[in-house]
Amino acid sequence: MKKLTGLLLLSLASYNLQAQNFIQAYQTRANQVTQTNINTLLQEFASYGIKITGSAANTNALNWLKAKYQSFGYNASQITEDSFTYNGNTSKNLIITKTGTVYPNTYVIICGHYDTVNGPGVSDNGSGNSILLEAARILKDVPTEYSVKFIHFSGEEQGLLGSNHYVNNVVFSNNVRQLNLRVVFNIDQVGGQIGNLNDTINCESDQTSAGGTANNAPSLAMTQQLANCTTLYSPLQVNMSNAYASDYMPFEAKGDIITGFYETERSHNEHSANDTYANIDPVYVFNVGKAAVGALQHFAIATSVLGTNESSQNKLESIKIYPNPAKDILNLEIPKEIKKFSFEIKDMSGRLISAHENETNINVSKLSSGVYLCTVKSDGETVTKKVIIEK
Repeated sequence: MKKLTGLLLLSLASYNLQAQNFIQAYQTRANQVTQTNINTLLQEFASYGIKITGSAANTNALNWLKAKYQSFGYNASQITEDSFTYNGNTSKNLIITKTGTVYPNTYVIICGHYDTVNGPGVSDNGSGNSILLEAARILKDVPTEYSVKFIHFSGEEQGLLGSNHYVNNVVFSNNVRQLNLRVVFNIDQVGGQIGNLNDTINCESDQTSAGGTANNAPSLAMTQQLANCTTLYSPLQVNMSNAYASDYMPFEAKGDIITGFYETERSHNEHSANDTYANIDPVYVFNVGKAAVGALQHFAIATSVLGTNESSQNKLESIKIYPNPAKDILNLEIPKEIKKFSFEIKDMSGRLISAHENETNINVSKLSSGVYLCTVKSDGETVTKKVIIEK
């Protein structure tokens, strides 16, 4: 994904729009995004290598995504593919549809691209794919008034090929609209840079003249709602920013309402071999994921009544590991109800460095400077967090 260097930053105070009311059920579901799942998804995405559109790695990533949805319980009728060609090779967009209860023929699209260039693309855009997967898992059996389409596009890096094909062949056919869309919510490059202060997310709106300006004001209003949801359901602050050169643009050109997330403090690792798991901030992805789940519920109008199995949460997610970065001692803050636990430190290649039982003060003075994975296990639950050692 390419971005303009100058962002259109607008003050939230400049909008005279009423903020959404806080809904506890939306927060409970946002809290079901787990750091462990985000870490695992990012690393699995990275394992497929450089996913150039039309390549074998690109196809393998597509199949991985499809298998994830099948494991969540989405059936064959909900999972479709949209094929297009690039340089004589076939690539596919993956579309998963969850039908709404009140407006089944009007759709909220949440999307991101899975193709990469010159590297594994863990931020651009493994981060977006990981968030889509967590949202789809959490909301699988949650009733929403509007239908939801989770879409993983290919061909973004070659000029929005996949999203252009989808818009012009599925949303429209022979320039006749086939799908009514409420909003297109795009998530692209939200991995941040490890070591940066990643506490803010760009909320993007349509402020261009492409395809006309009639959708600009609705896009701005929808993006204000996205910003409100972000502050309601995540710890992140927001910047209001302009949309540019990602998969929402073909929709914008046809008059649809768009919004999106993009990292605020840009890593500049995109499109390079440096876009790896070691260089991103997975806590940032986790927090953007919470914001996205909160906003998606708002856009699709999810039920405010919790199901019987919706309140379960990995109790290890509340564990704190500090300081980060650390030099000599790493401290663990463990919930009082956890009596026994194990703690492992591994390097980024997965090699075990040290293992501990029921220790809350870990001596790391002999470790070299670098990034490490710290895993806590207790009663069948696991949480993994990334820690920097700086000497």
